[in-house]
Amino acid sequence: MGGSVSDGTFSRLLRSLRGAVRPPELTTGDDRSASRLELFFDLAFVLVVAQLATVLRNDVSVHGGLVFAGMFATVWWSWVSSTLYANRFDHDDLVYRLYKLASMAAVIGLAASATAATGERFAAFVGCQLVLRGTLLLQYHRAYRHLPAARPVARLYMAGAGAGALLWGASLLAPRPAAFALWAAAVLTEALVPLLATRGSADVPLHEEHLPERFALFVILVLGESVAGVANGLRDAGWTSSAIPVAVLCFVLAAALWWSYFDLAGARAKRLLSEAGVDRSDHSHDVYVFGQLPLTLGLALIGAGIELAVVESGQGEVPGGTRLLLAGGVALYLVSVTVIDTGMAGRARTGWWWPLTAAVVALLDAALELPAVVVVGALAVLFVAVVVAGFVERSSGRLAVDPV
Repeated sequence: MGGSVSDGTFSRLLRSLRGAVRPPELTTGDDRSASRLELFFDLAFVLVVAQLATVLRNDVSVHGGLVFAGMFATVWWSWVSSTLYANRFDHDDLVYRLYKLASMAAVIGLAASATAATGERFAAFVGCQLVLRGTLLLQYHRAYRHLPAARPVARLYMAGAGAGALLWGASLLAPRPAAFALWAAAVLTEALVPLLATRGSADVPLHEEHLPERFALFVILVLGESVAGVANGLRDAGWTSSAIPVAVLCFVLAAALWWSYFDLAGARAKRLLSEAGVDRSDHSHDVYVFGQLPLTLGLALIGAGIELAVVESGQGEVPGGTRLLLAGGVALYLVSVTVIDTGMAGRARTGWWWPLTAAVVALLDAALELPAVVVVGALAVLFVAVVVAGFVERSSGRLAVDPV
């Protein structure tokens, strides 16, 4: 009697597992948005960006900035690699979820090792990157087996992930300066794959609704550092009278950044993606995807600079490096927005005035050593002007956008 009950329970379990495991399928034709699993997955990247920002705040120098940019690029590419797979093949079965959660665990490992990734946690950081490549290889191999139409694309991505894994693994055996060059080579090698895939994947296109939504969510993730920077900075500054006005202006800057991306820059890029014709659709996808790296890097620099500016203003003096970090991040973000728009639209726009204005603020600060409240205030006013000018263009019909 007991055996038959156990056998029946086991049979039901097997049936439920068979129902939960389905072959991969293309999802590029579906009407869909980011899944709850993707949102959960992004939480791990919040941790990594926060840890990298901590490293930068501890070393505000040219060397510290270059290390931050390099580390951010490796983490950003890990997120993009996972997102590009999900964009085409996220059919949310049990195996897909397990692979995604394994990748999330590796990202948590990246966060736990990020502050010492170039030192004592080097092997842990590389090991987590290898796990990410391994899970990606397994996912693309699964798509290759079950989807004949996707095999050319899956083969490209498997080759890229495999080559990247070899380079990351080789870095474990190389001396440190050479090891970091291998990291860069791994990311560059893998980054070639989407450039090739978008030119030979007519049967397996990218999902043009899902893609801008996912990148917009990453922007939110990075903007969270600016909001956290205001709160943490004000707390650590002890709510001093000199820190409060800087914190208020930093929040205005963060809010204007959000407004400018979601109502203007990101919305404009989404519209250009939907408008891209056959002749330039591949080009538009490439400009859009890879333009997000300097854009989000600029936002990350601003987030790190905001916390430092608030804390240091409470201590009396804000060093020039912190002020330059803020102005440089603003300039990089604005340059990226203009390049993306120009590259996707195929014609130059007048947006170059905005990054030039940010550069002027930085130059004036370098020459005159302006107070932090003046620099942050000027950058906040600049972004409010960007938003106002954008809304004027949009209302006049000269700037077409799609809601993000």
